[in-house]
Formats: sequence, structure tokens, C-alpha cells
Amino acid sequence: MFLTCEGTFGMVPAPVDYSGETRPGDFHAGYQEIEGINLGYLQINGTQMFALAQVLSDLFKDIPRTTISKKMETLKIKSRRCDLKELRTLKAIHSVPTRAVKCSLISKADLEALCSSCKSLSPRR
Repeated sequence: MFLTCEGTFGMVPAPVDYSGETRPGDFHAGYQEIEGINLGYLQINGTQMFALAQVLSDLFKDIPRTTISKKMETLKIKSRRCDLKELRTLKAIHSVPTRAVKCSLISKADLEALCSSCKSLSPRR
């Protein structure tokens, strides 16, 4: 697995089969600025997925985790556990600590809904 950089956007190239198409389950990684914070993401099956750990520590650092959990429950936001390959990629782009043994992901749409819902809770927003 190689990490290449194009400006501020990092990509992990997805393996390609002989027909030139990306295999199911493959993904690439990059960075996106949300609310002024640069967050790493994985593009999985056309959906940007963000590491919940980084979202909580960087984007919602001033809001208690229990409050975020309740908001996610109210908004019916489901997270999904990433697999080992995805976890290693998130570590490589510094979205999760290198000591992490598991990680949950949420979609960009869910993250945007969560940001909108939490705007009034954070003193810096």
C-alpha cells in the first residue's frame, strides 16, 4: 500500500482487476476540511466515511461524548466498524492513533447532520 500526495489530498490507490475496474470493498483515502478542521476520510463504495474518533476529538472536542451519543441516537445515525485494512489506512493518514485497535466510521451525510444539530452546543461555533 502506497500513500501518494497531491497537494493536501492523500490517496491510497485502490487495487484494480484486469478489466480496469475497482474491486468491491476497495477504497481510497483523503482529507476534507469540515467546520475549519481537516479530517481524514475513506471513500468506500462512493461514500465518504469519517473516523468517529477523530470527529469526536477534533471537531466536537468541547462537547461531552454522552451528548454526542444522544444526538446520534436522536438523529438515528449509525456508525459502522472498520476492517483491519481500513484501520491501517486511517492510521497512515493520522486520523486515528497508531495504538488504536478498532475504529468506527460515519458517513459524510450523517456527519453534516450531526454538525448542524450540535452547532448551538459548542462555545466556538
